[in-house]
Amino acid sequence: MTAVAENPLVEGLERLPVHPTALVIFGATGDLAHRKLLPALYNLAHQGALPERFELVGVSRSKYAHEEFQQIARESIERFSRTKPDPAVLDGLLADMRYVPGVFDDAGVYAELDRTLDELDGKAGYPLSRVFYLSTAPQFFPIIVGQLGKAGLNSAGSRETRAVIEKPFGYDLASARKLNADVLEVFDESQVFRIDHYLGKETVQNMMAFRFANALFEPVWNRNYVDHVEITAAEDIGIEGRAGYYEGAGALRDLVQNHMLQLMALLTMEPPTAFEANRLRDEKLKVLEAIVPPRIEDVSAMAVRAQYGPGVHGGVQVRGYRDENGVAPDSRTETYAALRLQISNWRWAGVPFYLRTGKHLARKLTEIAVQLKPVPHLAFQSQGSVGVQPNQIVLTVQPDEGVSISLGAKIPGPRMRIRPVNMEFHYGTSFVSQSPEAYERLILDAMRGDATLFTRNDEIEALWGIIDPILTAWKQDVRTAVAQYPAGSQGPDEADSLLAPGHVWRRL
Repeated sequence: MTAVAENPLVEGLERLPVHPTALVIFGATGDLAHRKLLPALYNLAHQGALPERFELVGVSRSKYAHEEFQQIARESIERFSRTKPDPAVLDGLLADMRYVPGVFDDAGVYAELDRTLDELDGKAGYPLSRVFYLSTAPQFFPIIVGQLGKAGLNSAGSRETRAVIEKPFGYDLASARKLNADVLEVFDESQVFRIDHYLGKETVQNMMAFRFANALFEPVWNRNYVDHVEITAAEDIGIEGRAGYYEGAGALRDLVQNHMLQLMALLTMEPPTAFEANRLRDEKLKVLEAIVPPRIEDVSAMAVRAQYGPGVHGGVQVRGYRDENGVAPDSRTETYAALRLQISNWRWAGVPFYLRTGKHLARKLTEIAVQLKPVPHLAFQSQGSVGVQPNQIVLTVQPDEGVSISLGAKIPGPRMRIRPVNMEFHYGTSFVSQSPEAYERLILDAMRGDATLFTRNDEIEALWGIIDPILTAWKQDVRTAVAQYPAGSQGPDEADSLLAPGHVWRRL
């Protein structure tokens, strides 16, 4: 298949060449493929970012002919693409799409996949790079990787071969280590791309530009000037019929262990010597290893869990978590988690980092708020002021992407009265182009072999090492009732106990 497009390469996507590639999606009929992966591939084709020779193969349990799968893919792209599909580009993308049906532990599926890929190589006249994208339930990751190894698909001559593995990567530290061992028996670390789609978001990548492309912030980016940091990932929806997944995961595994700790690492790491995969990930790893995991007996003082109860959201009465379909009436799975963490290194020693995430909160918001220490002395009379407040730097990841810096300014008039004002930058008004979806960047980087925005094996284990004692403590504590908060609220009052004197959670 030749990707059809009239547009030139999108700026920022042409750093490394994308070699002719065959992309194999395991779980190609699943929700992630329909909503994210297939639309992302279309938009890459529309932008002219796919290689001239690009082949797509779907593998899943459902029995479809090639033409049936092409039609399913077409409907998914037409429904979920961020841009209105161009018929010519869409036809070019789908024209030669292949489909291999079967269960993931069947060796015959991999023999058929091998035959299909060899056929595509023959059609191209040269060996295509191969990218295997595991978009399946996590229990199938080791099965698929093992079968790829047995079929000899993990390495094929001089061609580049890679495996992209979706989250969650492991269920706890022990399972993450086991999965790493299973994967690295088949693939070399350089071939493995563990995906966290948050790292593909433009606003998350802009954190690095914000920090390292502006000399303005580096002098204050340390314990001498920063009072505390608050990282919030709030959702205004419930579990949306995903009880089967959520009951086994919970908020801590779902968002804190990966997305939120990654945001914390990017915010606090030292400048890498180059924007290159291993150098960047080395700096993130240093931060993660400097976050001392809590002792199990100390977890109650630094972590809070809760569940949403009945409440009102958007003027609509909603039911509590334990009343959701598929949720046990005595469930102890948290829909809200808040943590207080410390980074034990020279730059950040003594600065508290507050993390919170939850379902059915007042509004949807992902942001990082860095509060600086108050000024040591006011040389002027501030009577009648709205209030002299410490400066804040707020990086909003979603939904209103941008950066805001709060300053104290004089209110017009004869008296010296102070009020906070904001200097703001918004992506939507500052750039005329639409931001690409995270999966567009990550799929392209995987085809390039650029692992900068992917998670390395030692990172994965460091992330789980921070969270594992909390999971263990919560599992062992069967007597303490799980706190409740009304749906549509700010969260549980118990989370206030994590805050140092004078600190308050930002309102959602």
